[in-house]
Amino acid sequence: MTLEEVIQGIVPADQTAMSRAKARWDSIAKPLGSLGLLEDAVIRVAGMTGSPDVDLSRRAVVVMCADNGVVARGVTQTGQEVTAIVAENMSSGDTSVCAMSRAAGAEVVPVDVGVARPLTGARIVQRNIRRGTADMTLGPAMTREEAERAVLTGVEVARDLCAKGVKLLATGEMGIGNTTTSSAVAAVLLGRPAEDMTGRGAGLSSEGLQRKIQAIETAIAVNRPDPADALDVLHKVGGLDIAGLAGVFLGGALCRTPVLVDGFISSVAALVAGRLCPAAKDYMLGSHASEEPASRLVLAELGLRPFLYAGMRLGEGTGAVAVMPLLDMGLAVYREMTTFEDTNIEAYQPLT
Repeated sequence: MTLEEVIQGIVPADQTAMSRAKARWDSIAKPLGSLGLLEDAVIRVAGMTGSPDVDLSRRAVVVMCADNGVVARGVTQTGQEVTAIVAENMSSGDTSVCAMSRAAGAEVVPVDVGVARPLTGARIVQRNIRRGTADMTLGPAMTREEAERAVLTGVEVARDLCAKGVKLLATGEMGIGNTTTSSAVAAVLLGRPAEDMTGRGAGLSSEGLQRKIQAIETAIAVNRPDPADALDVLHKVGGLDIAGLAGVFLGGALCRTPVLVDGFISSVAALVAGRLCPAAKDYMLGSHASEEPASRLVLAELGLRPFLYAGMRLGEGTGAVAVMPLLDMGLAVYREMTTFEDTNIEAYQPLT
């Protein structure tokens, strides 16, 4: 499929299914709306899937892995080689998101969409577009065609998983330097100064933070990305991991499958997807607000409310996985609780 065909194939959420799910919640013998965001999430998932019979039993975390040429500007604490090491550890199940996913009953799917060196590992999905992006302070990070191919790669991975029966997708990433590219993309798309959108990432000093802000400002000045054209922004100051994740959001929406937004990088990818196709936002669920300063700004722009404020900043999809048990608990009440009618209790009435 072309990107245009993907976008045209995405339909808004089913309002009838959402109404039926809300009616089910309101019939349950408890105060109206008392489970808050858990109720909202189940209602929204009903709208995504087109059915009030919500099933999230099979889930997968898609982790897009890619390197970023901007690390040459001294914007990270660790070297670029760490991307490949952690990505390969995901294949063997030896990273934080893998451990958490085992507890949450989720499959981890690492995808090489742009790592600088070839990866080995039976579980790695080999979809490399190019061996890392260029230094965006000197010119575009990648070509527009490469950015579009990365987006379509994410669509393909999401569609393949949905075809195998996955009912809930989560988004993760691994790429040294990707808080720099994410901050650059967010600054352009939200029309905010780089300083407001940039944090310390995985642990920069104050001096390192200033280098990071300066690199973003330089990249924006050199490339002059068009905020009205998400692909233009993506190819000039973005990353292949962000592009791939944007595709996962679009692919999930195309398959009418909910997609959990992880932290800051994932939320920026969701913002790109939402700019490419506004209807795709109907299929996004928030998870947590990360420690990056722009995280809550991007979530607010997407109209998403996070479940957790846990001070997390690890990435990999860990925040998205952390809320899966919460969704399971909400679904347990939704499916199993008796109704007011069953218990002969007078139903609660909406407050006026």
